[in-house]
Amino acid sequence: MDDLTKLTIAEAGKKMAAGELTAVDLARACLANIDARNQELNAYLEVFDDVVAQAEAADARRAAGESHPLLGIPLAIKDNILIEGRVSSASSKMLEHYIATYDATVIKKLKEAGAVFVGRTNMDEFALGGSTENSAFGPTKNPHDVARVAGGTSGGSAAAVSAGLCLGALGTDTGGSVRNPASFCGVAGLKGTYGRVSRSGVIAAVSSFDQVGPLAKTAEDTQIIFDTISGRDELDSTSIDPGLYAPHKPTKKVGVPRKLMEEGLDEDVRAAFETKLEALRAKGYEVVDIELPSLSFALATYYIINFAEVSANLARFDGVRYGLSAKGDSLLNDYAKSRAEGFGPETRRRIMLGTYVLSSGYYDAYYGRAGAAREALRQEFVDAFKNVDAVATPTMPTPAFAVGEKSDPLSMYLADIFTVTANLTGNPALSVPMGTVERGGKQLPVGLQLIAAHGDEATLFALGKEIQ
Repeated sequence: MDDLTKLTIAEAGKKMAAGELTAVDLARACLANIDARNQELNAYLEVFDDVVAQAEAADARRAAGESHPLLGIPLAIKDNILIEGRVSSASSKMLEHYIATYDATVIKKLKEAGAVFVGRTNMDEFALGGSTENSAFGPTKNPHDVARVAGGTSGGSAAAVSAGLCLGALGTDTGGSVRNPASFCGVAGLKGTYGRVSRSGVIAAVSSFDQVGPLAKTAEDTQIIFDTISGRDELDSTSIDPGLYAPHKPTKKVGVPRKLMEEGLDEDVRAAFETKLEALRAKGYEVVDIELPSLSFALATYYIINFAEVSANLARFDGVRYGLSAKGDSLLNDYAKSRAEGFGPETRRRIMLGTYVLSSGYYDAYYGRAGAAREALRQEFVDAFKNVDAVATPTMPTPAFAVGEKSDPLSMYLADIFTVTANLTGNPALSVPMGTVERGGKQLPVGLQLIAAHGDEATLFALGKEIQ
Protein backbone atom coordinates (compact mmCIF):
# COMPACT_ATOMS: atom_id res chain seq x y z
CA MET A 1 0.00 0.00 0.00
CA ASP A 2 1.53 3.29 -1.12
CA ASP A 3 -0.30 5.58 1.31
CA LEU A 4 0.21 4.14 4.77
CA THR A 5 -2.35 6.55 6.20
CA LYS A 6 -5.12 4.61 4.43
CA LEU A 7 -4.50 1.71 6.79
CA THR A 8 -6.90 1.18 9.64
CA ILE A 9 -5.52 1.05 13.16
CA ALA A 10 -6.12 -2.70 13.25
CA GLU A 11 -4.28 -3.20 9.94
CA ALA A 12 -1.36 -0.99 10.93
CA GLY A 13 -1.01 -2.77 14.27
CA LYS A 14 -0.82 -6.17 12.58
CA LYS A 15 1.80 -4.95 10.10
CA MET A 16 3.94 -3.47 12.86
CA ALA A 17 3.65 -6.67 14.89
CA ALA A 18 4.79 -8.63 11.83
CA GLY A 19 7.74 -6.33 11.24
CA GLU A 20 6.37 -5.09 7.90
CA LEU A 21 6.02 -1.50 9.08
CA THR A 22 7.41 0.79 11.78
CA ALA A 23 5.84 3.54 13.84
CA VAL A 24 8.32 5.95 12.28
CA ASP A 25 7.01 5.02 8.81
CA LEU A 26 3.45 5.78 9.91
CA ALA A 27 4.41 9.03 11.63
CA ARG A 28 6.29 10.31 8.59
CA ALA A 29 3.38 9.40 6.29
CA CYS A 30 0.99 11.41 8.46
CA LEU A 31 3.38 14.35 8.64
CA ALA A 32 3.70 14.34 4.84
CA ASN A 33 -0.09 14.53 4.49
CA ILE A 34 -0.21 17.31 7.09
CA ASP A 35 2.33 19.30 5.09
CA ALA A 36 0.22 18.83 1.97
CA ARG A 37 -3.27 19.51 3.37
CA ASN A 38 -3.41 21.06 6.82
CA GLN A 39 -3.00 24.65 5.69
CA GLU A 40 -6.12 24.25 3.57
CA LEU A 41 -8.13 22.21 6.08
CA ASN A 42 -7.05 23.87 9.35
CA ALA A 43 -7.55 20.57 11.16
CA TYR A 44 -4.51 20.95 13.43
CA LEU A 45 -3.85 24.06 15.48
CA GLU A 46 -0.44 22.68 16.38
CA VAL A 47 1.60 19.74 15.13
CA PHE A 48 3.94 18.58 17.87
CA ASP A 49 7.67 18.88 17.31
CA ASP A 50 8.53 15.42 18.67
CA VAL A 51 6.25 13.19 16.57
CA VAL A 52 9.10 11.21 15.01
CA ALA A 53 10.85 10.94 18.39
CA GLN A 54 7.65 9.54 19.93
CA ALA A 55 7.44 7.03 17.08
CA GLU A 56 11.07 5.99 17.58
CA ALA A 57 10.34 5.39 21.27
CA ALA A 58 7.32 3.26 20.31
CA ASP A 59 9.43 1.18 17.93
CA ALA A 60 11.97 0.65 20.71
CA ARG A 61 9.22 -0.52 23.07
CA ARG A 62 7.98 -2.99 20.46
CA ALA A 63 11.54 -4.24 19.86
CA ALA A 64 11.82 -4.80 23.62
CA GLY A 65 8.81 -7.10 23.52
CA GLU A 66 5.90 -4.77 24.32
CA SER A 67 2.61 -5.19 22.52
CA HIS A 68 -0.56 -3.10 22.40
CA PRO A 69 -3.05 -2.38 19.58
CA LEU A 70 -2.20 1.34 19.82
CA LEU A 71 1.58 1.02 20.21
CA GLY A 72 3.06 3.37 17.60
CA ILE A 73 -0.34 4.48 16.20
CA PRO A 74 -0.47 8.22 15.31
CA LEU A 75 -3.41 9.92 17.05
CA ALA A 76 -4.73 13.48 17.03
CA ILE A 77 -6.03 15.06 20.25
CA LYS A 78 -8.82 17.61 20.51
CA ASP A 79 -7.67 20.94 21.91
CA ASN A 80 -9.71 20.67 25.13
CA ILE A 81 -7.94 17.52 26.42
CA LEU A 82 -4.91 18.30 28.59
CA ILE A 83 -1.45 17.04 27.65
CA GLU A 84 1.17 18.04 30.20
CA GLY A 85 3.51 20.73 28.89
CA ARG A 86 1.35 21.46 25.84
CA VAL A 87 -1.02 24.31 25.09
CA SER A 88 -4.68 23.39 25.67
CA SER A 89 -6.67 26.38 24.47
CA ALA A 90 -10.13 24.89 23.82
CA SER A 91 -9.79 26.95 20.60
CA SER A 92 -10.48 30.11 22.58
CA LYS A 93 -8.61 33.39 22.98
CA MET A 94 -9.38 33.00 26.68
CA LEU A 95 -6.92 30.08 26.95
CA GLU A 96 -4.74 30.79 23.91
CA HIS A 97 -1.51 30.54 25.91
CA TYR A 98 -2.58 28.13 28.66
CA ILE A 99 -0.10 25.28 29.10
CA ALA A 100 -1.44 22.16 30.79
CA THR A 101 0.26 21.19 34.05
CA TYR A 102 -0.87 17.56 34.02
CA ASP A 103 -2.16 14.83 31.71
CA ALA A 104 -5.84 14.03 31.35
CA THR A 105 -6.58 10.45 32.42
CA VAL A 106 -7.26 9.44 28.81
CA ILE A 107 -3.85 10.83 27.84
CA LYS A 108 -2.14 8.85 30.60
CA LYS A 109 -3.78 5.68 29.30
CA LEU A 110 -2.75 6.40 25.72
CA LYS A 111 0.82 7.12 26.79
CA GLU A 112 0.91 3.80 28.64
CA ALA A 113 -0.33 2.11 25.45
CA GLY A 114 2.43 3.78 23.41
CA ALA A 115 0.28 5.91 21.11
CA VAL A 116 2.00 8.69 19.18
CA PHE A 117 0.44 12.13 19.65
CA VAL A 118 0.58 14.05 16.36
CA GLY A 119 -0.91 17.34 17.53
CA ARG A 120 -3.91 19.20 18.89
CA THR A 121 -6.93 19.68 16.67
CA ASN A 122 -9.26 22.58 16.02
CA MET A 123 -12.72 22.69 17.61
CA ASP A 124 -15.64 24.98 18.34
CA GLU A 125 -14.62 27.25 21.20
CA PHE A 126 -15.11 25.44 24.53
CA ALA A 127 -16.96 22.72 22.56
CA LEU A 128 -19.92 25.02 21.87
CA GLY A 129 -21.24 24.72 18.32
CA GLY A 130 -21.93 22.23 15.58
CA SER A 131 -19.56 23.07 12.73
CA THR A 132 -16.09 24.09 14.07
CA GLU A 133 -16.81 27.56 12.70
CA ASN A 134 -16.79 28.97 16.24
CA SER A 135 -13.07 28.44 16.76
CA ALA A 136 -11.09 31.58 17.59
CA PHE A 137 -8.51 30.33 15.08
CA GLY A 138 -10.70 29.91 12.01
CA PRO A 139 -12.99 27.12 10.78
CA THR A 140 -11.92 23.61 9.85
CA LYS A 141 -12.80 22.64 6.27
CA ASN A 142 -14.28 19.34 5.13
CA PRO A 143 -11.75 17.11 3.32
CA HIS A 144 -14.47 16.03 0.85
CA ASP A 145 -15.30 19.62 -0.13
CA VAL A 146 -13.33 22.49 1.39
CA ALA A 147 -16.24 24.87 0.80
CA ARG A 148 -18.12 22.94 3.50
CA VAL A 149 -17.77 22.52 7.25
CA ALA A 150 -16.20 19.50 8.90
CA GLY A 151 -18.87 19.43 11.60
CA GLY A 152 -18.44 20.19 15.26
CA THR A 153 -17.35 20.50 17.84
CA SER A 154 -14.67 17.89 17.12
CA GLY A 155 -14.33 18.94 13.49
CA GLY A 156 -10.55 19.11 13.54
CA SER A 157 -10.24 15.55 14.82
CA ALA A 158 -12.72 14.16 12.28
CA ALA A 159 -11.11 16.02 9.37
CA ALA A 160 -7.66 14.81 10.43
CA VAL A 161 -8.79 11.17 10.37
CA SER A 162 -10.69 11.57 7.10
CA ALA A 163 -7.78 13.26 5.31
CA GLY A 164 -5.14 10.80 6.52
CA LEU A 165 -3.44 13.28 8.85
CA CYS A 166 -3.55 10.59 11.59
CA LEU A 167 -5.00 7.09 11.98
CA GLY A 168 -7.35 7.92 14.85
CA ALA A 169 -8.28 10.78 17.13
CA LEU A 170 -9.93 11.81 20.36
CA GLY A 171 -12.86 14.19 20.41
CA THR A 172 -15.42 15.11 23.02
CA ASP A 173 -19.17 14.69 22.61
CA THR A 174 -21.60 17.04 24.36
CA GLY A 175 -24.61 16.83 22.05
CA GLY A 176 -23.20 14.91 19.11
CA SER A 177 -19.80 16.58 18.86
CA VAL A 178 -18.03 13.33 17.92
CA ARG A 179 -20.87 11.83 15.87
CA ASN A 180 -21.77 15.00 13.93
CA PRO A 181 -18.29 15.50 12.37
CA ALA A 182 -17.90 11.74 11.95
CA SER A 183 -21.00 11.82 9.73
CA PHE A 184 -19.91 14.91 7.79
CA CYS A 185 -16.37 13.61 7.22
CA GLY A 186 -17.16 9.97 6.49
CA VAL A 187 -15.54 8.30 9.51
CA ALA A 188 -16.75 6.41 12.59
CA GLY A 189 -17.26 8.14 15.94
CA LEU A 190 -18.35 6.92 19.36
CA LYS A 191 -19.87 8.55 22.42
CA GLY A 192 -19.69 5.96 25.17
CA THR A 193 -22.05 5.49 28.09
CA TYR A 194 -21.82 8.51 30.39
CA GLY A 195 -19.09 7.71 32.91
CA ARG A 196 -17.37 4.94 30.93
CA VAL A 197 -14.49 7.32 30.08
CA SER A 198 -12.94 9.65 32.65
CA ARG A 199 -13.42 13.39 32.20
CA SER A 200 -10.46 14.24 34.44
CA GLY A 201 -8.25 16.67 32.55
CA VAL A 202 -10.92 17.59 30.01
CA ILE A 203 -11.94 21.26 29.88
CA ALA A 204 -15.61 21.19 30.84
CA ALA A 205 -18.42 22.48 28.66
CA VAL A 206 -21.56 20.71 29.97
CA SER A 207 -20.50 18.37 32.76
CA SER A 208 -23.56 16.13 32.72
CA PHE A 209 -23.29 15.57 28.95
CA ASP A 210 -19.57 15.62 28.06
CA GLN A 211 -17.79 12.40 27.13
CA VAL A 212 -14.43 11.81 25.47
CA GLY A 213 -14.89 9.63 22.41
CA PRO A 214 -12.77 8.13 19.61
CA LEU A 215 -12.89 8.91 15.90
CA ALA A 216 -11.40 6.47 13.39
CA LYS A 217 -12.02 4.93 9.98
CA THR A 218 -14.02 1.96 11.26
CA ALA A 219 -16.14 0.78 14.16
CA GLU A 220 -13.40 -1.77 14.91
CA ASP A 221 -10.83 1.01 15.30
CA THR A 222 -13.11 3.05 17.59
CA GLN A 223 -13.43 -0.05 19.76
CA ILE A 224 -9.64 -0.36 20.01
CA ILE A 225 -9.34 3.23 21.23
CA PHE A 226 -12.38 3.02 23.50
CA ASP A 227 -11.14 -0.15 25.19
CA THR A 228 -7.87 1.65 25.94
CA ILE A 229 -9.27 4.87 27.40
CA SER A 230 -12.35 3.59 29.26
CA GLY A 231 -12.54 2.51 32.89
CA ARG A 232 -13.18 3.70 36.43
CA ASP A 233 -11.07 6.67 37.54
CA GLU A 234 -10.74 7.91 41.12
CA LEU A 235 -10.09 11.40 39.75
CA ASP A 236 -13.59 11.55 38.23
CA SER A 237 -16.48 10.92 40.61
CA THR A 238 -18.86 10.42 37.68
CA SER A 239 -16.83 7.58 36.16
CA ILE A 240 -18.27 4.10 36.52
CA ASP A 241 -17.15 0.49 36.70
CA PRO A 242 -18.16 -1.32 33.49
CA GLY A 243 -19.17 -4.34 35.60
CA LEU A 244 -22.13 -2.28 36.81
CA TYR A 245 -24.22 -3.38 33.83
CA ALA A 246 -25.70 -6.82 33.25
CA PRO A 247 -24.69 -8.57 30.00
CA HIS A 248 -26.97 -7.77 27.08
CA LYS A 249 -29.16 -10.54 25.66
CA PRO A 250 -29.36 -10.03 21.88
CA THR A 251 -32.83 -9.87 20.32
CA LYS A 252 -31.70 -9.24 16.74
CA LYS A 253 -34.09 -6.27 16.67
CA VAL A 254 -33.32 -2.66 15.74
CA GLY A 255 -35.83 0.05 16.63
CA VAL A 256 -36.50 3.12 14.46
CA PRO A 257 -38.31 6.19 15.90
CA ARG A 258 -40.10 7.12 12.67
CA LYS A 259 -41.92 10.14 14.07
CA LEU A 260 -38.59 11.86 14.74
CA MET A 261 -37.76 11.53 11.03
CA GLU A 262 -40.95 13.02 9.60
CA GLU A 263 -39.57 16.54 9.03
CA GLY A 264 -36.23 18.13 8.23
CA LEU A 265 -34.53 15.01 6.85
CA ASP A 266 -33.13 15.28 3.33
CA GLU A 267 -34.73 12.66 1.07
CA ASP A 268 -31.45 11.25 -0.24
CA VAL A 269 -30.20 10.88 3.34
CA ARG A 270 -33.44 9.05 4.16
CA ALA A 271 -32.88 6.77 1.16
CA ALA A 272 -29.32 5.94 2.27
CA PHE A 273 -30.66 5.16 5.74
CA GLU A 274 -33.35 2.83 4.40
CA THR A 275 -30.76 1.04 2.26
CA LYS A 276 -28.71 0.26 5.37
CA LEU A 277 -31.79 -0.95 7.21
CA GLU A 278 -32.46 -3.33 4.34
CA ALA A 279 -28.89 -4.59 4.63
CA LEU A 280 -29.49 -5.31 8.32
CA ARG A 281 -32.68 -7.19 7.46
CA ALA A 282 -30.69 -9.27 5.00
CA LYS A 283 -28.33 -10.20 7.85
CA GLY A 284 -31.21 -11.50 9.94
CA TYR A 285 -32.17 -8.42 11.94
CA GLU A 286 -35.76 -7.38 12.47
CA VAL A 287 -36.31 -3.65 12.04
CA VAL A 288 -39.29 -2.36 14.01
CA ASP A 289 -40.87 1.05 14.50
CA ILE A 290 -40.83 2.31 18.09
CA GLU A 291 -42.53 5.14 19.96
CA LEU A 292 -40.53 7.50 22.18
CA PRO A 293 -43.03 10.27 22.97
CA SER A 294 -40.63 12.52 24.88
CA LEU A 295 -38.31 12.80 21.87
CA SER A 296 -40.37 15.79 20.74
CA PHE A 297 -39.01 17.69 23.75
CA ALA A 298 -35.42 16.49 23.43
CA LEU A 299 -33.91 19.42 21.56
CA ALA A 300 -35.43 22.10 23.82
CA THR A 301 -34.53 20.10 26.92
CA TYR A 302 -30.96 19.63 25.75
CA TYR A 303 -30.30 23.29 25.04
CA ILE A 304 -31.81 24.57 28.28
CA ILE A 305 -29.54 22.26 30.27
CA ASN A 306 -26.60 23.00 27.95
CA PHE A 307 -26.90 26.76 28.42
CA ALA A 308 -27.28 26.44 32.18
CA GLU A 309 -24.19 24.27 32.66
CA VAL A 310 -22.11 26.36 30.25
CA SER A 311 -22.96 29.44 32.31
CA ALA A 312 -21.80 27.69 35.49
CA ASN A 313 -18.68 26.04 34.04
CA LEU A 314 -17.33 29.13 32.29
CA ALA A 315 -17.82 31.40 35.31
CA ARG A 316 -14.28 30.43 36.39
CA PHE A 317 -12.77 32.34 33.45
CA ASP A 318 -12.86 35.78 35.04
CA GLY A 319 -9.48 37.24 34.03
CA VAL A 320 -8.10 36.86 37.54
CA ARG A 321 -6.91 33.31 38.18
CA TYR A 322 -5.79 32.16 34.73
CA GLY A 323 -6.54 32.75 31.08
CA LEU A 324 -6.84 36.07 29.29
CA SER A 325 -6.68 39.09 31.60
CA ALA A 326 -7.79 42.45 30.16
CA LYS A 327 -7.47 45.53 32.34
CA GLY A 328 -10.29 48.01 32.76
CA ASP A 329 -10.70 51.03 35.03
CA SER A 330 -12.28 48.95 37.82
CA LEU A 331 -12.45 45.37 39.01
CA LEU A 332 -15.89 44.97 37.43
CA ASN A 333 -14.55 46.26 34.11
CA ASP A 334 -11.59 43.87 34.38
CA TYR A 335 -14.10 41.00 34.45
CA ALA A 336 -16.20 42.48 31.65
CA LYS A 337 -13.29 43.19 29.31
CA SER A 338 -11.62 39.82 29.92
CA ARG A 339 -14.78 37.88 29.13
CA ALA A 340 -15.79 40.09 26.20
CA GLU A 341 -12.37 39.78 24.56
CA GLY A 342 -11.73 36.16 25.58
CA PHE A 343 -15.04 34.58 24.57
CA GLY A 344 -16.50 34.44 21.06
CA PRO A 345 -20.12 35.28 20.14
CA GLU A 346 -21.56 31.75 20.52
CA THR A 347 -19.94 31.26 23.92
CA ARG A 348 -21.23 34.62 25.16
CA ARG A 349 -24.71 33.79 23.84
CA ARG A 350 -24.84 30.52 25.78
CA ILE A 351 -23.52 32.09 28.97
CA MET A 352 -26.20 34.78 28.85
CA LEU A 353 -29.04 32.36 28.08
CA GLY A 354 -27.80 29.96 30.75
CA THR A 355 -27.71 32.68 33.35
CA TYR A 356 -31.27 33.59 32.38
CA VAL A 357 -32.71 30.06 32.72
CA LEU A 358 -31.03 29.68 36.13
CA SER A 359 -32.18 33.05 37.44
CA SER A 360 -34.74 33.57 40.18
CA GLY A 361 -38.25 33.31 38.81
CA TYR A 362 -37.22 31.31 35.73
CA TYR A 363 -35.40 28.32 37.22
CA ASP A 364 -38.54 26.23 37.75
CA ALA A 365 -40.12 27.29 34.47
CA TYR A 366 -37.11 26.28 32.38
CA TYR A 367 -34.34 24.34 34.09
CA GLY A 368 -36.63 22.44 36.47
CA ARG A 369 -38.98 21.34 33.68
CA ALA A 370 -36.03 20.39 31.47
CA GLY A 371 -34.77 18.09 34.21
CA ALA A 372 -38.17 16.38 34.42
CA ALA A 373 -38.33 15.93 30.64
CA ARG A 374 -34.81 14.48 30.66
CA GLU A 375 -35.80 11.85 33.21
CA ALA A 376 -38.94 10.93 31.25
CA LEU A 377 -36.89 10.44 28.10
CA ARG A 378 -34.31 8.36 29.94
CA GLN A 379 -37.02 6.02 31.21
CA GLU A 380 -38.52 5.66 27.73
CA PHE A 381 -35.15 4.46 26.44
CA VAL A 382 -34.79 2.02 29.34
CA ASP A 383 -38.16 0.55 28.37
CA ALA A 384 -37.30 0.49 24.65
CA PHE A 385 -34.13 -1.54 25.21
CA LYS A 386 -36.17 -4.30 26.83
CA ASN A 387 -37.37 -5.11 23.30
CA VAL A 388 -34.63 -3.98 20.88
CA ASP A 389 -30.84 -4.20 20.72
CA ALA A 390 -30.35 -0.68 19.39
CA VAL A 391 -32.16 2.39 18.15
CA ALA A 392 -31.17 3.56 14.67
CA THR A 393 -31.46 7.01 13.07
CA PRO A 394 -29.47 9.00 10.55
CA THR A 395 -26.69 10.77 12.44
CA MET A 396 -27.42 14.14 10.85
CA PRO A 397 -30.44 15.21 8.78
CA THR A 398 -28.22 16.54 5.98
CA PRO A 399 -24.69 16.16 4.64
CA ALA A 400 -22.12 18.82 5.51
CA PHE A 401 -23.40 22.31 4.82
CA ALA A 402 -21.44 25.20 3.34
CA VAL A 403 -19.18 27.33 5.51
CA GLY A 404 -21.27 30.31 6.65
CA GLU A 405 -24.57 28.75 5.55
CA LYS A 406 -26.08 28.44 9.03
CA SER A 407 -25.45 31.95 10.34
CA ASP A 408 -28.76 31.75 12.24
CA PRO A 409 -27.95 30.02 15.58
CA LEU A 410 -31.38 28.37 15.73
CA SER A 411 -30.88 26.58 12.41
CA MET A 412 -27.56 25.26 13.72
CA TYR A 413 -29.20 24.00 16.92
CA LEU A 414 -31.96 22.22 14.94
CA ALA A 415 -29.34 20.17 13.08
CA ASP A 416 -28.63 18.28 16.33
CA ILE A 417 -32.09 16.67 16.39
CA PHE A 418 -30.85 13.06 16.17
CA THR A 419 -27.71 13.29 18.31
CA VAL A 420 -28.65 15.17 21.50
CA THR A 421 -30.84 12.37 22.85
CA ALA A 422 -27.95 10.06 23.76
CA ASN A 423 -26.33 12.85 25.78
CA LEU A 424 -29.55 13.59 27.64
CA THR A 425 -30.03 9.94 28.57
CA GLY A 426 -26.37 8.94 28.95
CA ASN A 427 -26.69 6.07 26.48
CA PRO A 428 -23.80 5.07 24.23
CA ALA A 429 -24.09 6.03 20.55
CA LEU A 430 -22.01 5.26 17.48
CA SER A 431 -21.99 6.91 14.06
CA VAL A 432 -20.75 4.88 11.11
CA PRO A 433 -20.61 5.87 7.43
CA MET A 434 -23.71 4.81 5.45
CA GLY A 435 -22.79 6.10 1.99
CA THR A 436 -22.71 9.41 0.16
CA VAL A 437 -25.13 11.90 -1.36
CA GLU A 438 -24.44 14.40 -4.11
CA ARG A 439 -24.29 18.14 -3.56
CA GLY A 440 -22.83 20.54 -6.07
CA GLY A 441 -21.31 17.76 -8.13
CA LYS A 442 -19.45 16.28 -5.16
CA GLN A 443 -20.13 13.12 -3.20
CA LEU A 444 -20.53 13.95 0.51
CA PRO A 445 -20.59 11.37 3.31
CA VAL A 446 -23.57 10.74 5.56
CA GLY A 447 -23.71 8.66 8.72
CA LEU A 448 -26.00 6.20 10.48
CA GLN A 449 -26.35 6.47 14.25
CA LEU A 450 -26.90 3.55 16.60
CA ILE A 451 -27.89 4.03 20.24
CA ALA A 452 -27.70 1.13 22.73
CA ALA A 453 -28.56 0.49 26.37
CA HIS A 454 -26.31 1.83 29.11
CA GLY A 455 -23.02 -0.05 29.18
CA ASP A 456 -23.74 -1.92 25.96
CA GLU A 457 -21.03 -0.54 23.67
CA ALA A 458 -20.42 -4.14 22.56
CA THR A 459 -23.71 -4.17 20.66
CA LEU A 460 -22.81 -0.89 18.95
CA PHE A 461 -19.46 -2.23 17.80
CA ALA A 462 -21.00 -5.48 16.54
CA LEU A 463 -23.74 -3.67 14.62
CA GLY A 464 -21.33 -1.02 13.36
CA LYS A 465 -19.08 -3.71 11.90
CA GLU A 466 -22.09 -5.35 10.25
CA ILE A 467 -23.12 -2.05 8.64
CA GLN A 468 -19.64 -1.12 7.45
